[in-house]
Amino acid sequence: MKKVLVIGAGAQGGPCASILANEESVAEIRLGDIDLEVARKVAAKIKSQKIQPVKLNAHVLGEVIKAAEGMDVIFNLTLLKYNDIIMEAALMSQAHYVDTACSTQFLEEWAAGNESKFNCEFAAIGKTALVGCGFAPGIANVLTRYACDPMDRVTKIIIRAGRASVNNPDEVVSGWEPTWSPEILLEDYSEPPMVLKAGKFVRVPIFSNPEIYKFPDPIGKMLLSSHMHEEPYLIPKFYLEKGLQKLDFKYPVDKIVGAFIKMGFANDTPIDVNGVNVVPRDVLMKLVKRPRNQFLAENETTIYQSELTGIIDINVEGERSGEKIVHIISYRFTDGPNKERQRRLYNSYGTTMIHVALPAVVGAKMCANGEVQSGVVSPDSLIPDIFFNGMAERGVSFEMDENIIKQTVIRKDKYLRFHNSTD
Repeated sequence: MKKVLVIGAGAQGGPCASILANEESVAEIRLGDIDLEVARKVAAKIKSQKIQPVKLNAHVLGEVIKAAEGMDVIFNLTLLKYNDIIMEAALMSQAHYVDTACSTQFLEEWAAGNESKFNCEFAAIGKTALVGCGFAPGIANVLTRYACDPMDRVTKIIIRAGRASVNNPDEVVSGWEPTWSPEILLEDYSEPPMVLKAGKFVRVPIFSNPEIYKFPDPIGKMLLSSHMHEEPYLIPKFYLEKGLQKLDFKYPVDKIVGAFIKMGFANDTPIDVNGVNVVPRDVLMKLVKRPRNQFLAENETTIYQSELTGIIDINVEGERSGEKIVHIISYRFTDGPNKERQRRLYNSYGTTMIHVALPAVVGAKMCANGEVQSGVVSPDSLIPDIFFNGMAERGVSFEMDENIIKQTVIRKDKYLRFHNSTD
């Protein structure tokens, strides 16, 4: 890929543009944002002549098509409501398309087994629309495939994500401070989660199935619950024929946003307040403390102050060559206490927050190299070895803790043995 369009110059668009600026094969990066000044500030921080900031309203198809003219790949790092518009623009421009999150409508069609919108059109021109290729979804899907591919049968996939900082909070009581788009985060927490149970898709209530889960240090024990996310929709399609019966995704409980949702602040139906119609959701979005543009805010001082750690655990149960297998993977996607890693990332990209943008770049590179099928695909279609090597080639050695447990049964002696292996 020689020419790319990055739409959105925010906390993910900045790192994406910075990573692309380091790619020898990339000659031009158009960085589009509705706020041209933000795009210019991002370009100034990256200090690459490859980057051309442009004012772009992602809601206007014509503007996106114009910006996409001559581009090889379009990266969509905006809000979910623009996905279809940008995907259509990529199709009309005959470019590959990559985003990092999926709309609920898209996920429901995918889970129902219906053909994805624009799939035939992208396949017809030999291009790929790679959806949900960030961290989670994204890396989480590829890690799941890595565990599932060697198995003859896959019966259960359990995914647990956690993030925490070991720094003591400055305030005893604080407001809701989302770490990314409050609109998307509110939707994720307020939508009834989907799980796969007995081989069937089932919706469960929000904040249901709570559990105290123990992550590796420094996170430790954390309260999790079922959570609306892409993985339970995207992944089962690939393993139902292998016998998949259960898949669920759990995420840390945010009691502050949970209280707002329970009180009705996620509703978009107007209510009467002293004779004035008010949309509760609009009130919350007006008052919430929005996250800063992390890419612009991060500097050599802040990287040594942050202790944010994020870990995802994936537990896959199945069978291989007649043996029952449990494959457990623990992947640390952010590692604040590891200051050497933080310094290395910052020196390379001007940020340490690359866990969403880097997978998108690696996935795009695979699309451009013809290593992914054409049409609309999810990260589950990415070959793990190529993907992991792509991460490592860009300065992020792919490290994960694995534990493979085999259950061996010697029937003649009726002897049952468990042992651990690292094969």
